[in-house]
Amino acid sequence: MTKTRLEAFSDGVVAILITIMVLELKVPEGASWESLTPLLPVFLTYVLSFVFLGIYWNNHHHMLHAAERINGKVLLANLHLLFWLSLVPFATGWLGPNHEAPIPTAVYGGVLLMSAVAYTILKEVLVAAQGPQSRLATALGSDTKGRVSLLLYVVAIPLAFVKDWLADAVFVSVALIWLVPDPRIEAHYERRASGAAD
Repeated sequence: MTKTRLEAFSDGVVAILITIMVLELKVPEGASWESLTPLLPVFLTYVLSFVFLGIYWNNHHHMLHAAERINGKVLLANLHLLFWLSLVPFATGWLGPNHEAPIPTAVYGGVLLMSAVAYTILKEVLVAAQGPQSRLATALGSDTKGRVSLLLYVVAIPLAFVKDWLADAVFVSVALIWLVPDPRIEAHYERRASGAAD
């Protein structure tokens, strides 16, 4: 089973999700700088969600690039990930104008948590499909960053009911952790390329 259609479908879904999110940005009523002020929380929430979707797209691309084969379990795990990512525009649209409310903040965190869980499942299923000695398994190694991210999301959700800005700070922290693409796969390929050149 080839991975081309899986990659193309996933890319298309992420592109549609970003388009849906940007359509939620409403044009301000006035023509002054002050008319933009009420839109600032909505815009910042959009930026954060855009960054998250970009991170998933980037790491998904790297992970599939290193995979040599896929199977039915990989297809299902990928659909599971896309399901949770498809809820990002909804959570973004709710949180933006209600950025100080605990429930929209917690729901946003819940969607991010479940997206991270789904990505972890996809990674494990992909590694299992390649085998424990595969280049993907070797490149990924231990997933400390992934486990830390899951833990931070679990902490952020109840924080939303204490201080919503603390939960928001955790969301931004996770984005910063992942902003630089996961270097393990690229580093693995660079080592392989330099080894082949020697």
